[in-house]
Amino acid sequence: MTTRGTDTDTAEPRTAVGGSRALALLLMITGAAGLLAAWVITIDKFKLLEDPNFTPGCSLNPIVSCGNIMKSEQAAVFGFPNPMLGLVTYAVVVCVGVSLLARARFPRWYWLTLNAGMLFGVGFCTWLMYQSLYNINSLCLWCCLAWVATIVMFWYVTSHNVRNRMLPAPGWLRAFADEFTWVLPVLHIGIIGMLILTRWWDFWTS
Repeated sequence: MTTRGTDTDTAEPRTAVGGSRALALLLMITGAAGLLAAWVITIDKFKLLEDPNFTPGCSLNPIVSCGNIMKSEQAAVFGFPNPMLGLVTYAVVVCVGVSLLARARFPRWYWLTLNAGMLFGVGFCTWLMYQSLYNINSLCLWCCLAWVATIVMFWYVTSHNVRNRMLPAPGWLRAFADEFTWVLPVLHIGIIGMLILTRWWDFWTS
């Protein structure tokens, strides 16, 4: 999927910059995917609070066990269930995508704030991945969907900002982002997939 903007040939970013239809659709899809994951996990979390013996539908085996994740301390880092934060942030991403589809244009500070928020999201997801793989020793499929959605939206928004000179970058990097943005999320997600595969290699191959 290409998400080229309209301002890559200018020396400086315009006062307000829009996004391509592809970028708008990508943000809507990834935002909706993250929102769905956050919604399902939130509902299951409340069911688990009501009934400690409740088993979430995605608890398939000792490794793929959403229940183990939901019962962990890491599942409420800010004092409330983590997915409740996702309900807000992913909804914002969907709204941005809809706005871009309607040809909205945003100032530089808006794009950078969006990018910073997604960077925080990727960092938070990375911490949760580490906790899931090496401390909780379980995997949540809905969490994985949220991770993938966050990673994809982050790299494409970063690419958009690089190509439109919202972020300073040399010409070769802007050219790379213009043609090969897809490489970055594929590589990122591939590394996570390999970590998951090797972490429980004996289980997957038994």
